[in-house]
Order: sequence, then C-alpha cells, then structure tokens
Amino acid sequence: MLVMGLGLVACGGSDDDFHYPGAAGASLPYELIGKVSNSQGTEVRNGSYGSSLAPHPTRPGYFYGLSDRGPNAATEAGRTPSGIIFLAPSYTPRIGLFRLTSEGKAELAETILLKDPKGRAITGLPNKNFGGTGETPYHLDGSVVALDPDGDGVAGFDESGLDSEGLVALKDGTFWISDEYGPHIVHFDATGKEIGRINPFAADPRNKAGRVLPAELSKRWPNRGMEGLTITPDGKTLVGILQSNLYNPTKAVGSINLTRIVTVNIDTGATAQYLYRQDAAGLANSEIVALSATSFLVIERDTKFFGIDTGTVRKNVYKVDLSRATNVDQSNAALRSSQSALTVSPANGLLVNGKTLEEVVKDAGNANNFAAGWEQLAALGIQPAAKTLAYDGIATQKYPHDKMEGLWVIDANRLGIINDADFMIAPDGAGGVKQKLLYDGKVENNMLYVVKPNAPLF
Repeated sequence: MLVMGLGLVACGGSDDDFHYPGAAGASLPYELIGKVSNSQGTEVRNGSYGSSLAPHPTRPGYFYGLSDRGPNAATEAGRTPSGIIFLAPSYTPRIGLFRLTSEGKAELAETILLKDPKGRAITGLPNKNFGGTGETPYHLDGSVVALDPDGDGVAGFDESGLDSEGLVALKDGTFWISDEYGPHIVHFDATGKEIGRINPFAADPRNKAGRVLPAELSKRWPNRGMEGLTITPDGKTLVGILQSNLYNPTKAVGSINLTRIVTVNIDTGATAQYLYRQDAAGLANSEIVALSATSFLVIERDTKFFGIDTGTVRKNVYKVDLSRATNVDQSNAALRSSQSALTVSPANGLLVNGKTLEEVVKDAGNANNFAAGWEQLAALGIQPAAKTLAYDGIATQKYPHDKMEGLWVIDANRLGIINDADFMIAPDGAGGVKQKLLYDGKVENNMLYVVKPNAPLF
C-alpha cells in the first residue's frame, strides 16, 4: 500500500547571475509522494526529472528535466501475466523547468503537465492499440489496475499514455518528446497540450499525413523504446535512438549489440535509419544530443551501480558520426539495388537473404560480441555509425548512479549529465519495492553534474 502525500510546488526565481555546478553535482529538489507500508517505510519521492535534460533555448541558467511514466517497478520473476507495478497509476508525466542559482544549486521554477489533444492530463499507463506489448499494469498489492483515464472502456490503459524519455525544447516554446511505448514522438505546446504525433502505426489517425516512423520500430522490447531524442541545429530533423535492439522479427532475437538511430524530416516526413554498434549486448543507449547535422553525443551505459555491482561498470558518452554510416531504411532503394541479397519487408524493414538485420547479427553467433554478424553486414556495404569515447563517467568521477540518462552540451568543454533516480525506489524482487540506495548507503536523488569531456566537443 502507498500512502499518498503532496505533489511538487513551483518556486520563484529571477534571471540573476548563476553558476553551473561542478563534478560534485547539484541535487534537484523533490517532495514526498508517500510512503510504502512495508518494513522499510520506503519513501516515494516526486521530482524524478532525470529521463532527459534540455537547456532552455533562450534563458541562460535555466534547463528542463523530464519525468517518465511515474513511480513503477518490474514485477517479480514468474508472475503471469508479467507487467509493471504502478505505485501511482494516475500520475501525469511532466516537464520541470529548473533555474541555477548563484551558488550553483538547482531550483524548480515551473512544472508542465503533459495533456492529450483535448487538454486531459495523461497518465503513464501503457497504450493498448498503438504500441501495446502486453505490459499488464498492476497495483502494488498485486491487483490489476482498473483505471480508465481516457474513457475508452479499456481499463488499465491510456492510449495517450507515455513513458516519456527523450526531450527537445524549441525556441517557439513547444516540446518534442519520445517515449518507450510506441515508440511515439509527440509534439506539445508550451502548456503541455499535444499538438502533433509521429509513430510507427500508419493506422493511427493522430499521425500527421505522411509522418510515420518505420514500422519495424514498433518491435521494441517492453520498456526499451525510443530513449533519446534530439533535433538538428537547423531545426528541421528529429533524431531518435532506441535504447536496445529490436525484437525483430520476434523476441527470439534476444539481446544483441545492435540498436538503431532514426531521423525524421519534420517538413517532409522522410526517414532514415542508421545502425549503432554497442560495446556489449545488453547495454542501453539512453540519450542523444546533436552537435551538427551528422555529429551527435550518445550515452551508452549498463544498469550497474559503481561500488555495489561486480565486473565492468559502463557509463560512457560517445561522439557519434553518421556521415559515413549506411542508411538502412527501406526507403533507401539505392542500397537495395547494389546487393541482390537485400530486400524489404513492410513490417520488418531491410532484410538480408530474408533475415532481419537483428537476425543476421544474432545468428552469426556471439563470439567476440557478434563480430561475425557485423562482418556480414559490412560485406554488403552496411556500416554502422562511427563512434569515439567522449567521456567515461566511471574512470573520471566514479559515477555513482545506475542510470545516466540526460545530456546538456553547455559549450565545447562542458557537458551536463543527469541521472534517472526512479522516484527513489527499486523493485525488491518479490513483487514489491525498496528504497533505491547508492554504494555509500544514501538514498539516490536526481543529480546534475557538469563535467569536462576528453576533448573539445566541437
């Protein structure tokens, strides 16, 4: 049982002098949502704005943080049907506007709740028709969520619900947000009301004509959708990155080290796709930020805690170049004409001798981390994005959080990084939750760090 408390309240502030925090970081404010009636008295804290990070486009010293679908946790292994525990099913995903003070602290200046096209505050409950992957929503007591927030008669689901993960803030005051359900890319006005949408479902009437993501992107893992989103400096092209490989064509693909970057021209709807080769299978790409039309920063990480988990711990930022990467979108007819082995499936995208790109990498075996599969793709002229290490959070600062998720390019020599604190809770493995703690025993919180990359970013 969760005993509910108060939500966040915006604070005041002015555009005074400000300072960036250093590598020691600045904590983001929070308020208590409530406490779980377990032996620990686990606190659930509102203020988990670490899913993405974006600078305010016109106000120096201000930045936006993004929440995800609300306080949630994975069910215990073996629960049938499997799903997600929602501690506050009516929680509305939101954007927080923060200001930095002259002491380098972060204060909440405004909260923007996300709303559907009719102005209804959405929830973080999963979609049923356009992007559902069988994620049954549960209460903490094990009962299935019966809330019907969109009033369509389908209990436990919200067709406008978002597990929001990527954020773009534009000078006109609007926002683009990507999510892990569809995946969907949704355009919101300055008040948080939906004004447009792009997703992989051609039948969804909410999509603007001619604006549809590649259909194969709908084959994302549960909870592994479009984790990062950015826009090119000219403001014309949205660029998203999937957290993990697709289950393409099915989940039998399992976990491999191939994920995808997708670009969408906002004016024309033209799409392109590029492959990203992770350092190891099972890692996550949790943010992408544009430096130019073809150069980006990408977070590549695991879910381990420094000082707690054993083995290699990865919290890396890579500089990624698409200029020589191969566009593997099915719209690239020139690529297919160059190789007879390449064909297209409307549902699964580019195929190699009838296999999806994910199957090619998977079926070649995992010796040397699927190197043989990548070699097969290279022999067909398919090259992934080039990448070079820009920042190693473990080697440089012993980054203490499990989820490095947001990036802010302040200038060529300063990079802002924020973590997702998951409302300061974690699954306990038995169908409940526990407090999310760091290696020093402290409760995790959202932290903004400003660090120096290995070399100037541009």
